[in-house]
Amino acid sequence: MTPVVDAHHHVWDLSVRDQEWIAGEAMAPLRRNFCLADLRRETAASGVHATILVQTVTVAEETPEFLALAASDHLVAGVVGWVDLTGPDVARRLAELRSLPGGDRLVGVRHQVQAEPDPDWLCRADVLRGLGALTDAHLTYDLLTLPHQLPAALRAATALPELTFVVDHLSKPPIATGELEPWADRLRALARCPNVVCKLSGMVTEANWHSWKVADLRPYADVVLEAFGPERVMFGSDWPVCLLAGSYGQVVEAARTLTAGLSAAERAAVFGGTAARVYGLKSSGGQAH
Repeated sequence: MTPVVDAHHHVWDLSVRDQEWIAGEAMAPLRRNFCLADLRRETAASGVHATILVQTVTVAEETPEFLALAASDHLVAGVVGWVDLTGPDVARRLAELRSLPGGDRLVGVRHQVQAEPDPDWLCRADVLRGLGALTDAHLTYDLLTLPHQLPAALRAATALPELTFVVDHLSKPPIATGELEPWADRLRALARCPNVVCKLSGMVTEANWHSWKVADLRPYADVVLEAFGPERVMFGSDWPVCLLAGSYGQVVEAARTLTAGLSAAERAAVFGGTAARVYGLKSSGGQAH
């Protein structure tokens, strides 16, 4: 039986570092510390055996901290960290991270592209050079984009066919309004690149936080599953951000309902097999290249 993997979650300690993006009354539920002990209670109840810990801020010090956490707790099978992709020394910085405690758990890199004002940021020469360093290091790249940035993601994925790109949160479609286009067409175009996979994550916080139903999520999940195929889709909770709209258990149950029509093998891919293959996870919770 394939272990269930939560391919996307976060932790933070506000006494170590502020999370400036957690601002305003609506975000108040997230303005506290969230640690692996909190997550373990949720994963145990939901049958999740391993997780991918994903960066939250563009601060170099965070990734070594996450790697150390992974080294001390086998729940974390992999870390998607952050490096400055525009810097001239990306390869050296990746090597340094790999040499740290838990460095063997580094599976990928992410940058908050959604916050970049340039819609073509991913296609800048310095960024493409940095992404090339990830290819050389056998790491993946998590795409945190908004729908209008998908054309640039397509060009980057086409330019770097040996790098695996992982779309986070379906690229944040407007679930709350029920609109599918132009998001769906843009995501389908990206899905035609065989080196791109997609996380079934972050949906509840793009829906109406207080009144969403699984039926609201289904059109978007269906686009992803049809465009990528289950073998290129992986479940992620986006905990604790998901708590703005639902509990960990509700998010897991929604994903299971949305994939209920798949075969057993296809569900096994979405809930573990895809993440294990893409991120190179060992069954024991480690990572291999």
